[in-house]
Amino acid sequence: MAETPASAVNIREAGPLDVISIVQIYVESSNVGFEGRQPWKEVDAARIERWRYDLSDATPTRWWVAEIEGRIVGLVGIGPCRDPVEAGLGELDTIAVSPSNWHKGVGKKLMIRAIEGLRGAGFPRACLWTLNDYPLGERFYVATGWQRSSVTRYNGEQIRYDRLL
Repeated sequence: MAETPASAVNIREAGPLDVISIVQIYVESSNVGFEGRQPWKEVDAARIERWRYDLSDATPTRWWVAEIEGRIVGLVGIGPCRDPVEAGLGELDTIAVSPSNWHKGVGKKLMIRAIEGLRGAGFPRACLWTLNDYPLGERFYVATGWQRSSVTRYNGEQIRYDRLL
């Protein structure tokens, strides 16, 4: 599939009015990407409220969305590591792109914004967590400069990737 021209993808800060689109993309991306590996997710009131809180100023996480022709097609969030394994470690909280926009450069542009945001927040290093044995994610993370570590959690279900910033 051809990449979307970089000029066609607009990255902007996420806001409260984006919550429904963000939840829809998160759910769809998770259901397609992790099919058979995680329980099926639904767009429901509890998930909407959780994301409304995550997008608020009450958390230290910063969020951006990717738009093509004014339609939100992806999201990324960063902040301090939620698992306090190392002081000063940043974290790529979530990155998700609507499956119809996978392999078109949207994720790459979101990742660039996330790395810029982590650097700008003063983090020298960052981590992310994903399912272990998830080739689609692994290819993307390695291609964007992340290195698989030997650190796991949840009895090895999730693996950590690290990156110098």
